[in-house]
Amino acid sequence: METMQYIENKTFDELEVGQSAELVRTLQHQDIELFAVMSGDVNPAHVDEEFARSDLFHKVIAHGMWGGALISAVLGTELPGPGTIYLNQSLSFRRPVGLGDTVTVRVTVREKKPEKKRVILDCECLNQDGETVITGNAEVIAPTEKVRRPRVTLPEVHLHEQGARYHDLIGATRDLPPIRTAVVHPCDALSLSGALEAAEKELIVPILVGPRAKIQAAAEEAGRSLDGLEIVDTPHSDAAAEAAVAMAREAKVEALMKGKLHTDELMAAVVDPAHGIRTERRMSHIYGLDVPTYPKPLLVTDAAINIYPSLDDKRDIVQNAIDLAHTLAITKPKVALLSAVETVTPKISSTVEAAALCKMAERGQITGGLVDGPLAFDNAISRQAAETKGIVSDVAGDADILVAPDLEAGNMIAKQLIYLAGAEAAGVVLGARVPIMLTSRADSMLSRLASAALVRLFVRGAPQASA
Repeated sequence: METMQYIENKTFDELEVGQSAELVRTLQHQDIELFAVMSGDVNPAHVDEEFARSDLFHKVIAHGMWGGALISAVLGTELPGPGTIYLNQSLSFRRPVGLGDTVTVRVTVREKKPEKKRVILDCECLNQDGETVITGNAEVIAPTEKVRRPRVTLPEVHLHEQGARYHDLIGATRDLPPIRTAVVHPCDALSLSGALEAAEKELIVPILVGPRAKIQAAAEEAGRSLDGLEIVDTPHSDAAAEAAVAMAREAKVEALMKGKLHTDELMAAVVDPAHGIRTERRMSHIYGLDVPTYPKPLLVTDAAINIYPSLDDKRDIVQNAIDLAHTLAITKPKVALLSAVETVTPKISSTVEAAALCKMAERGQITGGLVDGPLAFDNAISRQAAETKGIVSDVAGDADILVAPDLEAGNMIAKQLIYLAGAEAAGVVLGARVPIMLTSRADSMLSRLASAALVRLFVRGAPQASA
């Protein structure tokens, strides 16, 4: 049983000259980020590693007032402790505190003023080498009544840089040639801007397919120039989809990007028996999610194409997702086949199909990944949940890929992660002759760029994979 911890003060009468208290803290990157978030101080000397290397100290350093806050912590919790009222504080900053430095913060009673219960304390912060980094003094009104309270348990803080993994993904494509991409019906400012941003970052070479007048109007609305860009003029969105698919069939483009048209309009042209670009592989949609509360990229499939996939369809859905995971340099992606329970239950068909898919993976019908299921969502992404239920699996609690039992479940899982967990979402369709960037109207610009980067890596070949 955990022992209750208490916080207790020293009253004015209990304080003696020379009495001291201290705390020891090692500066971590998270300390700097938390202080920057709380204070709004984003001085690049503290938060920009590249700038910091060229600055005076040639390294990332703590905010000066981080040390000041630690002094305040000792005064408020140790000496004198709860009930202390801060009046004055002087600080002299002598040396920088860098990442990994261990700081000892000490306050010492120097003088007591009985008439107003005031106390002067010397304050100093020393680094691990015994060097002074901060020195000064504080004047406080000491408490006159004894206080002893349970120490408050602080909430856990999880920091997440929005889109950080996507920025890394885009950076990973830097040395690869851009891919020729047919942008289908980019007739609004958002979809056109996404394509043009991807072109500016040299992710794609866009060929704009749609009504020329509408594309030009969208460019004017977005304040963008179309100079030097190829436009394939078509009368409407259906014709744009057909023209773009024909370009893919004739190997004139390496990818498609959805613009301002419905997904079923584009996919109808893609799957057309006579003029489409289907292959023997079943096409499927894969969300590439950057989830703030998950420690790595997470792929979710299928959430947009296959409504009630058969066992054969699921084999291809799994294989498409594994192939995309290899693009992200994941050597052996861990595939969790989702259902409502972890045991094979004949009344729940998705559990039976999950068991069959595992056997197919064992027999080489699915390659390149580690497949396990059925697994409930919690057991797929939480080690604690899996261990609590006694599940022994290399996939459980550490999945790279979540395979939903049907489109309804997949769509709900992805949308819940996006709108409740703050995930960024890139979307790609694989299984056709060329990959398709299938973005939503609600997708951010970063998500659109990440979709383009995923496809660029897929087309040009993933970097050297690492475990």
